[in-house]
Amino acid sequence: MTSTLHSWGGYPDFPQTSHICRWRGEAPALMGRVFASYNSTLPYGSGRSYGDSCLAESNQVLHMRAMDRFIEVDWQQGIVRAEAGVTLGEILSVSIPQGWFLSVTPGTQFVTLGGAIANDVHGKNHHLRGTFGNHLRRFGLLRHGQRLLTCSLTENTELYAASIGGLGLTGVILWAEIQLMPIRSGQIDSTVVRFSNLAEFFDLSAELDHQHEYSVAWIDCLAKGADIGRGVFIVGDHAQYGSLDKEVRPKLQVPLTPPVSLINNFSLRFFNEAYWRVHPTKRTFKRTSFEPFFYPLDRILNWNRIYGRKGFQQYQCVLPDASATAATSDLLAVIAGSGQGSFLAVLKRCGNISSPGLLSFPLPGISLALDFPQKANLEPLFSRLDAIVRLAGGRLYPAKDAHMSGADFRQAYPAWEQLEALRDPSLMSRFWKRVTE
Repeated sequence: MTSTLHSWGGYPDFPQTSHICRWRGEAPALMGRVFASYNSTLPYGSGRSYGDSCLAESNQVLHMRAMDRFIEVDWQQGIVRAEAGVTLGEILSVSIPQGWFLSVTPGTQFVTLGGAIANDVHGKNHHLRGTFGNHLRRFGLLRHGQRLLTCSLTENTELYAASIGGLGLTGVILWAEIQLMPIRSGQIDSTVVRFSNLAEFFDLSAELDHQHEYSVAWIDCLAKGADIGRGVFIVGDHAQYGSLDKEVRPKLQVPLTPPVSLINNFSLRFFNEAYWRVHPTKRTFKRTSFEPFFYPLDRILNWNRIYGRKGFQQYQCVLPDASATAATSDLLAVIAGSGQGSFLAVLKRCGNISSPGLLSFPLPGISLALDFPQKANLEPLFSRLDAIVRLAGGRLYPAKDAHMSGADFRQAYPAWEQLEALRDPSLMSRFWKRVTE
């Protein structure tokens, strides 16, 4: 049975036909059949990539989500081996009661294990623990017409490195084994304070980042002048005491996709002003469950629908330390001047821990991420932002991208040719076709 799939941002709009893979044993034959009929395919997990990196050039994908079984767990050492379709949330549902947490998690728990590897996701603790790939012990990789390979730091090492952040192009990951981190509670102790401008953010970051496991900031992307870069700074750590039970929180639902985006200049200015003012001017301690701290948007199912039928694009870049202060200020000035932006604009520091992946996104510096409703006038705005990032020596995140030029990609990711040499010829995404030709 097949179904139609899309990327999370809904742009570009290339509906994907789903070829569901339910069992590891059936994956080689299914991969062969789809390739024989359509000349290329691509593994697809939960579809949480925002742009076209999860879209097959042929529009025919191997849907891996049904492969959601745990294979083996070691609660003494905190090691989990599971099929690639297991989500990070499903791992947490069994690991937290045992006193273990993901060593690295992105901003949604609905990402699959295979997708977390393919995009080498990072989180609020990159400055201390690096990317997801830094905690990946090994995985099983299926390449068209070949036997299943086990990849690790000591086995099939080239494919191990190329697959971490390899956007699903080196083969189909069937299972993976990861190292978790020990915790004593499922709760997070955090400190929250608002700041008035970008200079204050950098001061807070320099003071607090190294003192805490997690660090992130929300930015008012429409603030101008002396207020440019104002926002809310949040640091947190796993609580040293408290329950290991997973709190059940009711979910909200966006029931339908409106004809136009609900994010507009008026709603954005109102939200940003209110959100900034509701937060404390003095450092305030609070304790929360892990879900609202790590995954605030996961409570709203199908939140991507609020951007309307045209969808949205996320602009996420990372800027090296040497140019981060000036370049971040320039980016925010251009965004504020455009009157466009995001109610969830995230600024955070990336550390200097190298990923084992060839095409890992983070580098030591500052990462900025914003969502923009899809409009015709996004192209000139993104062009101006790209020029600032290029001049600063930064780069964009392929997992979130729908516009990056091939020249910018190849300059920012010089190891792309190594990945291309190791790419499974049966696998091709619309992103890879766009940026390498």
